[in-house]
Amino acid sequence: MLVNEFLENSADRFPDKIAIISDDRRLTFLQIEHLANRLANAFLYLRLQRQERVAIYLEPSIEAIISIFASLKAGGIFVVINPQIKSKKLEYILNDCQVKILVSDSHHVREICDSQKACSNLHYLILTDYEVMQTKESKKSIMKILSYKQALDRNRASRPPKRCIDIDLASLIYTSGSTGFPKGVMLTHLNTVTAANSIIEYLENTPEDIIIDLLLLSFDYGLYQVLMAFKFGGTVIQEQSFIYPYRVIELLVKEKVTGFPIVPAIAAVLFNMKKMKNYSFPHLRYISNTGQALPPKHIAQLQEIFPGAKIYSMYGLTECKRVSYLPPDEISRRPTSVGKAIPNTEVYIVDEAGKKINEPDQIGELVVRGAHVMKGYWNLPELTEQALRPGPLPDEKVLYTGDLFKMDSEGFLYFVSRKDDMIKVGGALVSPKEVENVLYEIKDVQEAAVIGVKDEIMGQALKAFVALKDGASLKKQDIQKYCARRIENFMVPKYIEVRKELPKSSHGKISKHDLN
Repeated sequence: MLVNEFLENSADRFPDKIAIISDDRRLTFLQIEHLANRLANAFLYLRLQRQERVAIYLEPSIEAIISIFASLKAGGIFVVINPQIKSKKLEYILNDCQVKILVSDSHHVREICDSQKACSNLHYLILTDYEVMQTKESKKSIMKILSYKQALDRNRASRPPKRCIDIDLASLIYTSGSTGFPKGVMLTHLNTVTAANSIIEYLENTPEDIIIDLLLLSFDYGLYQVLMAFKFGGTVIQEQSFIYPYRVIELLVKEKVTGFPIVPAIAAVLFNMKKMKNYSFPHLRYISNTGQALPPKHIAQLQEIFPGAKIYSMYGLTECKRVSYLPPDEISRRPTSVGKAIPNTEVYIVDEAGKKINEPDQIGELVVRGAHVMKGYWNLPELTEQALRPGPLPDEKVLYTGDLFKMDSEGFLYFVSRKDDMIKVGGALVSPKEVENVLYEIKDVQEAAVIGVKDEIMGQALKAFVALKDGASLKKQDIQKYCARRIENFMVPKYIEVRKELPKSSHGKISKHDLN
């Protein structure tokens, strides 16, 4: 199966069903299918070759979704670029994967024109709002600038002939890299279909599901909400952000939303909303969380706000989309666990020598086997070899995640730390996650993050950053005293800084790189 068949099959089965709700716009599966076909035929007219790259540099929108499916229908590889990045990183991505066609809008013309001189493979810029684009930068463009509307109007709505098979690449998803530049994760149609099938299975999605998506499409968690809904025939409500939280809450009620994917930053906003008790959510069937684990206190708060919803705590990484999930009926018993392997996936833990660990509660690196594991990193063979290594069976490669885990006697997984996040304090290794969980237990703490800082005596010391609930006041000494009662002395943060809020990445994760 190919990823573009998610849309095609739903358009055949549910032609008049609403697929996307975005602001005041509601489009059916058949409408999106016809628009995607027209744009795909436009790409083919521009001589897009099989497996050439099409970049989408837009805010989450109907046009972005149409462009994704059009790229696949034309046999290309789609690259969704974070709409918040600036010209230097944009230039790197466009150059790295040799993008031929870029779909964007006038808001990003300056960054694009600043980047284009170094991008010799970039031939066409298609603007969704071409008619309002009149800037000095655009007049200097060495690319051919085309109108998205005209591209649709001038091309047929018939499906282009299929040009790919399932082992061909479907997408490149760029994720942060150790060099300071992002890595392009190569995902085939088979990778994507496998991951989508597995997640749909354990979430028990049906065509009656209505999912609200607040996340960027450059973030695989946000992207898959659309891809999966198109596969099972559900409806996606695309809301660009959580800037106006009460608008989102009202949408949950008004549109009878059944699925609410969140990250911890969204949860933190929910807990500060004072009018939540005025709402009820009888249709909400589940909440899912990934990116960073929810502290047990936050799980309890979600259960209080959304008493009828199942809560799925999940763990994954871009290199294979999803690894594990905790069945909702286990979340109260083991709230710090991220569960067991998702369907059709095998996981195990290895020691530093790469030997499988069979004893429970021993810390080692998590390894993943499955058809959803990436093909590798684009143009980075050395990093690919580090991540994809020989597996237990002949002629196979498995994914070494770089994450430290432990597994209990019943096979449930517990995230410990990134391998490179462990902090050595006076010779003892400390997991920041373990300390952060204790900080979250404190009543007035809303957000917490722990990093290592230089220390003349201990080599490294722990520094905690906390954001408090609105109106709360908490002394640093009280935080240290609480920690001292719960964890070993060497794990108690030596330094504590209270901030109004902690910095976030564009995907809603607390950004430790921006803490100092």
